[in-house]
Amino acid sequence: MNIILLSGGSGKRLWPLSNDIRSKQFIKIFKESDGSYESMAQRMYRSIKKIDAEAKVTVATSKAQVSTIHNQLGEDVGVSVEPCRRDTFPAIALATAYLHDVLHVGEDEAVVVCPVDPYVDDDYFAALKKLAELAEKGDANLTLLGMEPTYPSEKYGYIIPESKDPVSRVSRFKEKPDEETAKKYIAEGALWNGGIFAYKLGYVLKRAHELIDFKDYDDLYEHYGDYTKISFDYAVVEKEPSIQVLRFDGLWKDLGTWNTLTEAMSEKIVGKGEMSDSCDNVHIVNDLDVPVLAIGVKDVVISASPEGILVSDKTESSYIKPFVDKMKQPVMFAEKSWGTYLVLDVEKESMTIKVTLHAGNAMNYHSHDHRDEVWTVISGIGRTVVDGMIQYVKTGDVVTMQAGCRHTIIADSELQLIEVQIGKEISVHDKHKYKLEI
Repeated sequence: MNIILLSGGSGKRLWPLSNDIRSKQFIKIFKESDGSYESMAQRMYRSIKKIDAEAKVTVATSKAQVSTIHNQLGEDVGVSVEPCRRDTFPAIALATAYLHDVLHVGEDEAVVVCPVDPYVDDDYFAALKKLAELAEKGDANLTLLGMEPTYPSEKYGYIIPESKDPVSRVSRFKEKPDEETAKKYIAEGALWNGGIFAYKLGYVLKRAHELIDFKDYDDLYEHYGDYTKISFDYAVVEKEPSIQVLRFDGLWKDLGTWNTLTEAMSEKIVGKGEMSDSCDNVHIVNDLDVPVLAIGVKDVVISASPEGILVSDKTESSYIKPFVDKMKQPVMFAEKSWGTYLVLDVEKESMTIKVTLHAGNAMNYHSHDHRDEVWTVISGIGRTVVDGMIQYVKTGDVVTMQAGCRHTIIADSELQLIEVQIGKEISVHDKHKYKLEI
């Protein structure tokens, strides 16, 4: 199978565990049999590989998420990077061009597109495989996965099939109606559109060329910011006469809020936490190394991370975004392909960060104009390069870099250090990168 996983999200609805870099799909909250935790993205990728070990998986995402994707899914996963946000049609067009021009996938091969973050079970992945088979057969230009609706939702599009067969032609497709109209569609036997569909690669490539002026993947990427923001549903699905739908009545949930996420959790406490027996329908999700205690509260989610602390009624938690927008806080924790960083302290003229580098990885070779830096190695071994001079470092060693000097550190084992930035102007934009030659 060729699968495109759409990975977007602003990281606001599940604050403080999520941010612009670590969106909800990367939060490690689902407990495995060995006691470890995995994220929605890891769960999705693992399950795809379980049903098809040879599946070619490409994640369509923003530049900010690339390091986290490689950190969690490894280096073998394909990544189609959006230079800027342009909604699902340009994103799918770009990823399809990436498959064709970079990975050399043929125009007659089937491609399945789905979100990276639904909460599903094995039946869902069997349905993805069936979608690919139907698309490859070619009876329709688009094959959708239709979910059996449970209520007249206004946040989903509606697929109205011609029959009640497991696979049916589609008579109409309607985007996100109001509640009364949704009730009428459901009475007609409509299915929810979950944004999961399949096609032959050449079909979407042709539609992309009809709607966007570009030559190939490189040209599309270069001019991506010039294209109109539009969803795939509006640009393609609503205008396509040749569509079929595969019915699906298995587990499928959008865990987009704290309320829905906690419903899917197998335990009430993740991280350090305690609650009294008088608590009812309470979840604690703690990303900090300090305990959280809940006594006598009901229908509440408590979440703590380096970004902040949330205490919210579960139903009210869906209204979190405007409050997060007001705070405008910098990212305090992020996973990267090389490891992680955690901001420990921010003062007027200093910032203290804990950095973890995986073995064999290194920081960029870089310099700063307006700040000095001090590294203290707290575990592991590695090598620093400061203005071309190599020095071996171990636990307890301290390295000082003045503003303007070029520097990096290479981890020969798992390596942790405390980085203290000192200066009157501390900014993520104060950084120059260089090619390292040693």
